[in-house]
Amino acid sequence: MRSVQDRRLPRIAGPSGLVIFGVTGDLSRKKLMPAVYDLANRGLLPPGFSLVGFARRDWADEDFAQVVHDSVKEHARTPFREEVWQQLCQGMRFVPGVFDDDAAFRTLRETIEKLDKERGTGGNFAFYLSVPPKFFPQVMRQLKAHRLSEAPDGSWRRAVVEKPFGSDLASAQELNRVVHEVFPSRNVFRIDHYLGKETVQNILALRFANTMFEPVWNRGYVDHVQITMAEDIGIGGRAGYYDGIGSARDVIQNHLLQLLALTAMEEPSSFDARALLTEKLKVLGAVRLPKDLGRHTVRGQYTAGWQGGQWVPGYLEEEGIAPDSVTDTYAALKLEIDNRRWAGVPFYLRTGKRLGRRVTEIAVVFQRAPYSPFDATDTRELNNNALVIRVQPDEGVTLRFGSKVPGTQMEIRDVTMDFAYGESFTESSPEAYERLILDVLLGDANLFPRHQEVERSWEILDPVEEYWARHGRPEPYTAGTWGPKAADEMLARDGRSWRRP
Repeated sequence: MRSVQDRRLPRIAGPSGLVIFGVTGDLSRKKLMPAVYDLANRGLLPPGFSLVGFARRDWADEDFAQVVHDSVKEHARTPFREEVWQQLCQGMRFVPGVFDDDAAFRTLRETIEKLDKERGTGGNFAFYLSVPPKFFPQVMRQLKAHRLSEAPDGSWRRAVVEKPFGSDLASAQELNRVVHEVFPSRNVFRIDHYLGKETVQNILALRFANTMFEPVWNRGYVDHVQITMAEDIGIGGRAGYYDGIGSARDVIQNHLLQLLALTAMEEPSSFDARALLTEKLKVLGAVRLPKDLGRHTVRGQYTAGWQGGQWVPGYLEEEGIAPDSVTDTYAALKLEIDNRRWAGVPFYLRTGKRLGRRVTEIAVVFQRAPYSPFDATDTRELNNNALVIRVQPDEGVTLRFGSKVPGTQMEIRDVTMDFAYGESFTESSPEAYERLILDVLLGDANLFPRHQEVERSWEILDPVEEYWARHGRPEPYTAGTWGPKAADEMLARDGRSWRRP
């Protein structure tokens, strides 16, 4: 009845339900439950969609529905509509218990079977592990023991796993082994919320739907690439998680290496999970660390300073942080890609907390013109051309190039041409978790890292972490600045400088 070329109707999930373990946590309250409501509000969930919460609380179904209601009211992207809420809340159930409680998992199984009959979920359920990784094995064993991971004929069961995917290669391999003993690889969805952002997906559209970029997207024209994820906040209440993990493990291993792979990959044969995995793995497999890690990697730790008009404490003064902690809150490293397209082009990755402003961007900086007929004084305000993809918060793309200044002299300076999502499209971008939860229910794995990517990313980062563990402490930098001086010196040795977002 409907042509595949007809874009008037969106993709809508079939009969299904979602079970959230750790439903009382911040992630669930601020992101997952509002995303479910937003999907329902946009008409992308089936009428009988069911949401089951599992946590250590003595709640009835009505208590759980009230918690979801409050979370939606506070954090949902779309307006609250009573008729949507009434339909959604009819499918909400809560199962109290802890992860070693067999009785609770028997109740969970009974709840799912009842929802199949009452709501028509068809036996299709995704299990979202919004819990610390140390609980993954226990939850997985319980799902297997109570046959919750076994789908009835013609149905599916899927597991959704939040990062971090281990803390090094060995732990990631063990985690993958535990998960794959219960769910086959195709039914495991590892959430990297950055891949759900519209601007990250737009990297592929920008590169492969246009002909103007591909001829210059290589070592013949690109001088270097900078990938930045900066935060202007501290660790907040995450001391228990963050201390001992640090910025490199928290951000570079997943978000930034995924952005690198999308920026540098070859064109896939199609936009499906297998083809994308093939090309991303080729790039990650070709990534090489510098031989001298002391000169080409930097770690830092913020100290007290002024930020946003107020005095903020240093990392070692944060509640729950040991006074002798060597956890990095800033990390920068230089990588190269040994293939024909990128040989000799450095990729600089950096991330940090308590930096100048919140921003995530990819800057492709091009080489200077090989010959300039203009006097050097005419071009003193002209820098390298650059294409900047802004992932957040001001989603869009900026192209920097040189133009003549109006007047009687030939003076050339930088100008920018800007594309902003908010100005070009009337519909606001959905939250990343909206897209990713919908893709889980649809079984679309395009935007989810596979276990091979996770393990290869740890192979890249582990030598850096091992080097840092043997060599001193992180370099201090003042809150509100752009990181330690060593990071500027690292690029200066290459004759380059960090872009100021």
